[in-house]
Amino acid sequence: YYDEDYYKRSPGQDPQGPAFGSFRVLRGGSWFYSLTRLTRSARRGRDVAGRRDDRVGFRVVRDFD
Repeated sequence: YYDEDYYKRSPGQDPQGPAFGSFRVLRGGSWFYSLTRLTRSARRGRDVAGRRDDRVGFRVVRDFD
């Protein structure tokens, strides 16, 4: 779950995140938005827990073969 201040008080190693909350964490950018900061793979945000959206979670993969 998402907690804006979680990392200020979380363990320094292997933080698991909050055990409950109203929002889930969104990781990764999206092809949908035109603003560069919203398309970055390092983007983090939040959304209502349980909501599905195909415009978030974009990942860039490089194949070395």
